[in-house]
Amino acid sequence: MSELERSEPRPLRLGVSSCLLGEAVRYDGGHKRDRFLTDQLGPFVEWVPVCPEVEAGLGLPRPSMRLMGEGGRVHIREVVSGLDHTPRMQRYAGKRVRGLRSLALCGYVLKKGSPSCGMIRVKLYGEKGPARREARGLYASALMDAYPNLPVEDEDRMNDPKLRENFIERVFAYRRLRALFSGRWTYRRVGAFHAAHELQLLAHSPLAYRALGELLAEIEGSGRIAFRERYQAEFMQALRRPATRGRNANVLQHAAGYFRKRLDGRVRSELANLIEEYRRGLVPLMVPVTLIAHYVRLYQVESLRGQHFLEPHPKELMLRNHA
Repeated sequence: MSELERSEPRPLRLGVSSCLLGEAVRYDGGHKRDRFLTDQLGPFVEWVPVCPEVEAGLGLPRPSMRLMGEGGRVHIREVVSGLDHTPRMQRYAGKRVRGLRSLALCGYVLKKGSPSCGMIRVKLYGEKGPARREARGLYASALMDAYPNLPVEDEDRMNDPKLRENFIERVFAYRRLRALFSGRWTYRRVGAFHAAHELQLLAHSPLAYRALGELLAEIEGSGRIAFRERYQAEFMQALRRPATRGRNANVLQHAAGYFRKRLDGRVRSELANLIEEYRRGLVPLMVPVTLIAHYVRLYQVESLRGQHFLEPHPKELMLRNHA
């Protein structure tokens, strides 16, 4: 655990649609419990459950609702009666989202397809024709507009191992970023933070890595607030692009270069072959990463010791164990 993580108040808080934790708050009185969230991720986080429809006073059980496009605006209406709950939901969402600021959330998991919580591709109905999957739930929209850097994902997309790992990686990175800029921060601490994330950034986006490097080169000539806002936005935007097998392999090769003079030819060849096997999909990422981390400890390679690429999230989550 880094110094920044130790300085951040415990526990790690994530917002979540209440139904995903097994709470019976769906319109029909049911739930959509997600076992990964409750059983695997749960021990590492403190959940902040939110059900916008219940908290806005729409009742339980309640009539099903959907999003309607009317006059260029999105409304949330009951399917059968057509009753419009848009003003109530917008008032609630604005107040609830503002209240989340004091909780220092580091991420949020939303319910797929919900007219209140849906993150992307929520069905939008018009007066005629089929529904189009192009909307965002009213509460989700308020949340994401208010906190554009906050890692947000929906539970369905997290069934994809790559998207799941990307979300969790962003959550822990965002926590470190928050710790960096909380209180009185210095340019020197920003430089150290950036150095510790260099390999991680390269795995996600070499272009963003270079852009952030250029931003840091001009750090002392920038206004503090403007620099902070831009760095935070560009750092989190870089991590939104999932790391690929090819970029990960390139980063592993770069890290292996630090041991060129420390390992004999046979061992160097074995490490190179292992990285190539990962590139080809024959072994999971955890295999070459574990070996490189071992060499980092064995040879006390300080320039790699603090790299978050080697351990971006708790190993117990086993997110890097898929091929």
